[in-house]
Amino acid sequence: MGAQLRVYKRRIRSVTATKKITKAMEMISASRIMKAQRAVAASSPYANELTRAVTAVATRSNAKHPLTEEPVGATRAAVLVVTADRGLAGGYSSNAIKATLELTRRLESEGKAVDTYIIGRKGVSYFGFRNLPVAGSWVGFSDKPTYQDAKEAAAALIDAFVTETSAGGVDELHIVSTEFVSMLTQNPVEARLLPLSLAETEANAEEQGPFPLYDFEPSAEGVLDALLPRYVESRIYNALLQSAASEHAARRRAMKSATDNAGELIKSLTRLANTARQAEITQEISEIVGGASALADATAGSD
Repeated sequence: MGAQLRVYKRRIRSVTATKKITKAMEMISASRIMKAQRAVAASSPYANELTRAVTAVATRSNAKHPLTEEPVGATRAAVLVVTADRGLAGGYSSNAIKATLELTRRLESEGKAVDTYIIGRKGVSYFGFRNLPVAGSWVGFSDKPTYQDAKEAAAALIDAFVTETSAGGVDELHIVSTEFVSMLTQNPVEARLLPLSLAETEANAEEQGPFPLYDFEPSAEGVLDALLPRYVESRIYNALLQSAASEHAARRRAMKSATDNAGELIKSLTRLANTARQAEITQEISEIVGGASALADATAGSD
């Protein structure tokens, strides 16, 4: 019985230490969620005004630009997926990867070859373990992205888009990220970044009011050359911020569940340890009583 009690006590100490770690991670993630939400809110005005400007130039002029022209007979597409650099975030990364695989199958069913670009070590590990081809990857900033990180990814993707497919370029660019809905809900979403869907952007922009009048200097084409890359960068940056907030929320929820489970396990082990200790005490009392009875019988016999 003594050995069993020691095993229970050792497991209780181990689970208690784990509970402290998961509780600390839960609190850290909770504090980072607020910072990530503020970053999303701070970037929204710039993204909204940039969308309005791009839409106004593209729809209120006769400018033609390769980033706004629908491809005829598209044969190749690129998919950018945003995952986490670290684990312990529940199904955050796996849900984004699952949405990416579904999108890839749909594009391939349309006769398009797919190049995969990945942000986050979890996605890189998943594709690497299964020997799936990866056209490009970026890691190290999933929980705290900066605009420079989005700019680097956007530069590589735009370069692939403007390159001819015969030279390894793509006709379409899609992104799969996670939308932060609430502390309890984060949904994987997909969107086509390029070519720019003017109908969609115009509908979203007109919800904010009528378009202002623009004068294009030196030309509408030149303005689009400058604005469209910034538009793609802002879309990717917003996706990174949304995904970062979702990652922190998912990790907080996972760590809270782990903390609660650890607490329940400690209660269960404590009950088992108490039962073992009571059994040990009962056995010791029984041995003492038995020894006393045997001694009394021996004394009576000698008399």
